[in-house]
Amino acid sequence: MGKIVWLASYPKSGNTWMRAFLHHFFRNPDAPIPLNQLGGGNLTTSETGLHWYQALDPRPLAEWSAEEIAAMRPKVQQAIAASVSGNIFCKIHSALFELRGSMTVDLAVSAGAIYIVRNPLDVVVSFADYQGVTIDIAIKAMGMANFELPRDGDAITSPLGSWTQNVRSWTAKPSPALHVVRYEDMLDDPQATFGGVVRFLGVDSPPERIEKAVRHSSFKELRAQEDATGFVERSPSQERFFRSGTSGQWRDALNDEQIAAIVGDHREQMARFDYIPDGF
Repeated sequence: MGKIVWLASYPKSGNTWMRAFLHHFFRNPDAPIPLNQLGGGNLTTSETGLHWYQALDPRPLAEWSAEEIAAMRPKVQQAIAASVSGNIFCKIHSALFELRGSMTVDLAVSAGAIYIVRNPLDVVVSFADYQGVTIDIAIKAMGMANFELPRDGDAITSPLGSWTQNVRSWTAKPSPALHVVRYEDMLDDPQATFGGVVRFLGVDSPPERIEKAVRHSSFKELRAQEDATGFVERSPSQERFFRSGTSGQWRDALNDEQIAAIVGDHREQMARFDYIPDGF
């Protein structure tokens, strides 16, 4: 039986970018992998994938109760781990907490985690676009303890918690099995940042292989592919999944009242990662 290496983050924090890098690093192709071929196989998966749950209960998603989904979640994670002989990377947006009598993460089948954190002032802009809601609604959702992203056509509910709850639950206790990455560092120094991920995974790799994987999985490349062929993970409310690939977009998108609300909700965790703007 294998073990899960979690690729954890609040939504719109760089999880897809990290998965793209890992595919290009481990598969080492000579050309960029087509965007819609980054899933599947034995390298990465998602713990909210409907097929994992329907293997346990073939009824339609709409017929499952919230309690049944919570009870299935650890069984699904055990099935994911059992599907490989070694390790498998698994995308997750859930916070770590007990939900309806079951933990959102089964630590018994976990080998470790890469947690990606991004400034919530930028997250809220992308999250609102992804959900097709106003920024004010997104701010409220991100500040809500135990918040759950509703189920949709091909994924179950995702218990995000608040942004603070999500970040704190994964990163509050340092561990040799945890590697925390800032989205902003992925942008500013991708070679060093993704190289740090490779070292955390215990892989001895020449710098040129890391550089090639960084180049093939760059935001520019991912966005160009989405523009050319579309992306299966784009929500119906989005014009595009890969929007800007920048930090600091909040400066033009948020007013002072919105900034103050986000800082008020998340000050402690924002301070840990140097995200609090001057004057707030």
